Amino acid sequence: MSGQLYDEIGESFEGFKTLPLARHAEVPGFLALVGDVRGRSILDLASGTGFYSREFKRRGASRVLGVDISTAMVDAARALEDRDPLGVDYEVGDVAELRSFERPFDLAVAVQLFNYAQDVATIERMCRNIHRSLAPGAEFFAFAQHPDFRFGGPSLAKYGFLCEPLGEETEIGPRVRITALLDPPISFVANPPSRRVYESSLRAAGFDELTWVPLEVSAGGVREYGQEFWDDYAANPPLTMLRCRA
Repeated sequence: MSGQLYDEIGESFEGFKTLPLARHAEVPGFLALVGDVRGRSILDLASGTGFYSREFKRRGASRVLGVDISTAMVDAARALEDRDPLGVDYEVGDVAELRSFERPFDLAVAVQLFNYAQDVATIERMCRNIHRSLAPGAEFFAFAQHPDFRFGGPSLAKYGFLCEPLGEETEIGPRVRITALLDPPISFVANPPSRRVYESSLRAAGFDELTWVPLEVSAGGVREYGQEFWDDYAANPPLTMLRCRA
């Protein structure tokens, strides 16, 4: 993806993290998956406005570089860094054309990185570039649309999002429209990869120990909304996580 859509969103992207599903599943779940980052160097790909980059630095990461294809996203991240300096670096970059780094990173993370690739070959190139950027044995953590999500299930609106099929299947997977129910709502078209595309692309790049990790609702989310509120999510989760090792 050119980054044009995200250029239009800019700093309002931070609002995504206030929606129920992000606040009570994505954020606590992904941070728990990545675990202790003290003293570690982190490459944050599709870093957006730097939400996770900042959080990892607050949690003791030694070096954090956020890379995003959208100039407006990187500008917003740098503005937030200027307001509250944590020592996070950001740069504009396409992961499919990712530059080489002098020092390999101890781990890499990617939140919804692969949703906008043009074809499977682009995803494979992204995976090779990520692998090349990591120290031997380092882990890569991805947060993604669930490849087994059933579109005919109950609406996700109460969780702050909609995910609707567009009736078009590509070599990557089905095209979908994702809407964040902010004020005003923000919609964008994505092409989340299938399970097969994820696994074959990562393995071809040299990653192993691939593990899909369910994204569960936090205890805080259950306390705030009650268990029943989350039943539709549990029965048909739209999001999941993946870990693997270089």
